[in-house]
Amino acid sequence: MTDFGDEISSHPATWPEGRLLKHCSSRRQRRSGPGGQHRNKVETAVVYEHELTSVTGSANEKRSQEANRKVALFRLRVNLALAVRCSAQPRCSDLWSRRCARRKLQINPRHDDFPSLLSEALDQVLESQGDLEPAAALLECSKSQLFKFLKLEPRAAQLVNDVRESQGLKRLK
Repeated sequence: MTDFGDEISSHPATWPEGRLLKHCSSRRQRRSGPGGQHRNKVETAVVYEHELTSVTGSANEKRSQEANRKVALFRLRVNLALAVRCSAQPRCSDLWSRRCARRKLQINPRHDDFPSLLSEALDQVLESQGDLEPAAALLECSKSQLFKFLKLEPRAAQLVNDVRESQGLKRLK
């Protein structure tokens, strides 16, 4: 896990596409795609690597290179949200406030806002050593809503539970 602390002003998962891609290398690869074992062996696979952290995101399941590019970029953002830590902010972001109506967070895990929200939640929870109480209070939602959100990405829930165990706290289900 990379910890940027105060080195950068915002989490890379929240950056606009243009800014994020300036810090990434991309590769196109030949992989078998839809259509069978020997069909469609064209260069439609896309792999992005964030140069500062070596975090990657890739996609090859679509027939279109552009569709794979979008999926790979989304996966890169999610992987950055999981792997990179920034200093937690003293209050929740405007995006979080818009998404958290009446203390209930509403987001589809495939929505473009998901990686940004995931990075914000993980920064808060991990800064409080896995204790959801202070993170939920700052993020203006309940502890159950916060963990329900984290479970939308199983690796995030696992990360939080690993930190909780290391601090002598019970695992969350």
